[in-house]
Amino acid sequence: QVQLVESGGGLVQAGGSLRLSCRASGSSVSMNVMGWYRQAAGKQRELVAQLTSLGATNYGESVKGRFTISRDNAKNTVYLQMNSLKPEDTAVYYCNLRYTNWGQGTQVTVSS
Repeated sequence: QVQLVESGGGLVQAGGSLRLSCRASGSSVSMNVMGWYRQAAGKQRELVAQLTSLGATNYGESVKGRFTISRDNAKNTVYLQMNSLKPEDTAVYYCNLRYTNWGQGTQVTVSS
């Protein structure tokens, strides 16, 4: 059974940084496509960043150049480094493994 546990969310001022973590159990982050998604209030869930088993990355247009996805195979953990945060980045951020497994989400709030 796959479990994903996110952490690292919180309240930050615009221009600040946060790093989200997603610790996986029951499956390997290095052998699966991993993703970070977000859902703002009243909006649909959207892809933020994706990391394949081969190390290829893909980012949503609105976060390119500001966010970086990475993984630590030894810790079986995926990270999302978020820099230059904007109020419009405010959302619940979800970790995803192989498109079908989701974490519980972590709230990120960026104040102006």
